[in-house]
Amino acid sequence: MINRFMLDFLVLLKSRNACLFYFGLVCLFGAVIMLLASKFNHMQINSVNAWYKPVKFALSIGIFSLTMAWYTGYLDSYKYIGLYNWLLVVCLGFELTYITFQASRGELSHYNRSSTLYTWLTVAMAIAAIVATLYTGYIGIMFCSHNFPTLPDYYLWAIRLGIFLFVIFALEGAVMGANGSSRVGASDGLTIPFLNWSLKYGDLRIAHFVGMHALQVLPLFAFYVFKDVKLVIYMGLMYGALALFCLVQALNAKVFGISA
Repeated sequence: MINRFMLDFLVLLKSRNACLFYFGLVCLFGAVIMLLASKFNHMQINSVNAWYKPVKFALSIGIFSLTMAWYTGYLDSYKYIGLYNWLLVVCLGFELTYITFQASRGELSHYNRSSTLYTWLTVAMAIAAIVATLYTGYIGIMFCSHNFPTLPDYYLWAIRLGIFLFVIFALEGAVMGANGSSRVGASDGLTIPFLNWSLKYGDLRIAHFVGMHALQVLPLFAFYVFKDVKLVIYMGLMYGALALFCLVQALNAKVFGISA
């Protein structure tokens, strides 16, 4: 029964946006392969298995692509969706490919200024991420400026809020770039396994993760649980406040309310 449900869902998702559907699956398949590689190749970067970072990015990009494949299915009659699809494939594909290539060599991808080439490649990754994020913001504007009579209002509002919170906290990556690190306070200390988030100092990745996944959390809760516009807007505000709290804590070199 579950297998049949999943098969039907995948067929439906593919029909909504085949380009992002296949790209998302390729990323998820790549994440599985790299996770297996981490069990046999123990090469480390900054005391962490080198393969963990590309695994996390592949999972994130895969889930994001499949999510946007679903949402853009509501926009299939509008212009520029095809351009959006290929822009994501090119920009995020480039970012993931470079991160994976560097990991395979035991080299840093982000924050690598050891040569002019690595510096420019880091800048190129940032530009690619920004372009993909801003175009996703444009998709959010389309959900605000067009009518969707077949969608429940509470679900539509959740999609809007989810996209805009995603954009805001995806762009928070610029804060990490300006800081030269994802951590604030120090780079050592106890961390969460695999995620490598600091449990001792501020870590900007926590707010980044929480805010970006509003893209999935808000619509799912709206559709299956709240089913009310006011409750969805309130939930969106609270969720945004949580992500902002995580950001402020990290900037103050704190984690979970505890000073480093």
